[in-house]
Amino acid sequence: MIVRTLQEAEKTDRRVVSDNWESARLLLKGDNMGFSFHITTIYAGTETAIWYQNHLESVYCMEGEGEVETVDDGKIHPIKPGTIYILNKHDKHLLRAKTQLKLVCVFNPPLHGKEIHDENGVYPLEAEEIID
Repeated sequence: MIVRTLQEAEKTDRRVVSDNWESARLLLKGDNMGFSFHITTIYAGTETAIWYQNHLESVYCMEGEGEVETVDDGKIHPIKPGTIYILNKHDKHLLRAKTQLKLVCVFNPPLHGKEIHDENGVYPLEAEEIID
């Protein structure tokens, strides 16, 4: 059994910080569960271009307000607590936070731990692994 707390993870190298967001990565590839599980904070007033070419992601909003726009068709979907959006087609998208967003994110295949978006909004398939 694996037991971790968000508060503990935020004090370790499982906390990854980028320009527009930070993520506490509670479950990673090295945990051998077949997916990764993160609590991600998107900073208020930001827009992040994302395109997970190598991963599928499900995102559940716990707090805050924002929107996600799919680039291919320009559709805008509001995000508020209780909303889930699922990037089941490697959707290229823009994530906008009107207020600070607190999101639960699940990735398949799982992340290694140190990933940040490249210039195209992509996470690499292989990255530096966090080892507990």
